Amino acid sequence: MLLKWIVPWEFSWIFLATFLATSFLYWRGSRRLHVSPLRQAAFWLGMATVYVSLHTYFDYYAEHEFFMHRIQQVLLHHLAPLMIIAAYPGTVLRAGLPLRWRARWLRPVQQSRAWRGVFAVLLNPTFVTATFVALILVWLIPPMQTLAMLDWRIYRAMNWSMIVSGLAYWWIVLDHRPKPPGRMSPGVRVLSPAITMTPQIVAGAIVTFSKTDLYPIFEICGRAFTMNVLTGQLIGGLIMWVPAAMIESIGGLLALRQWLRLSRNGRLPKREIRRRARA
Repeated sequence: MLLKWIVPWEFSWIFLATFLATSFLYWRGSRRLHVSPLRQAAFWLGMATVYVSLHTYFDYYAEHEFFMHRIQQVLLHHLAPLMIIAAYPGTVLRAGLPLRWRARWLRPVQQSRAWRGVFAVLLNPTFVTATFVALILVWLIPPMQTLAMLDWRIYRAMNWSMIVSGLAYWWIVLDHRPKPPGRMSPGVRVLSPAITMTPQIVAGAIVTFSKTDLYPIFEICGRAFTMNVLTGQLIGGLIMWVPAAMIESIGGLLALRQWLRLSRNGRLPKREIRRRARA
């Protein structure tokens, strides 16, 4: 019985290879650097959440019940990326690479203009924030949801887009550095989750109070539970509305902690300090 739950519903070599490579690099890097138990726990819990969401029998329920699908999306887009980035794994993953690889390949690539140009666009705060919100809303559009459920390639692209956009967003929001070199000012990082959660709350409310079945594709695929269609849809809307907003609120509090830490250490720009004093 236990084997049923841990065996993937849809096996993916790409996901498994990516997961194992990331896990190995972090494990290797954590042996070379001092990483607090709390940071390690956050990273491994985040990675476990990703694995359970995508590569176990849980994925079956996500494909056959709307509210289970919303749980999966909140885990992939909000909770797991937040826990992973809150562990600040960048230096640990880098330390996991062999020194020769870092010197010969990684450092020259990171110093290249092409690398900096690409990441200047991909980690642009406006682009990252807009993408973070847009992907949640786009995949909620009934025709888009139908396409994702009928085509496994689109379904996987949807899930990967959730993870990548979540990681990118929390990467810039939980940055522990001042601006520059950080891409957002500490004050904007604190406010950003309050801004991004607003359209998601509105979308969740629309789904929650809808009196029609917005996603009949789950009826076509075969529902996993024998419950009223509108009840399942209401639960799905509430999951988008409440838990997602709570997770973003926690992210805002973590960003506030970093802002206060920068202030205590005297690392805020003078203009930022004066602004806080006037507030």
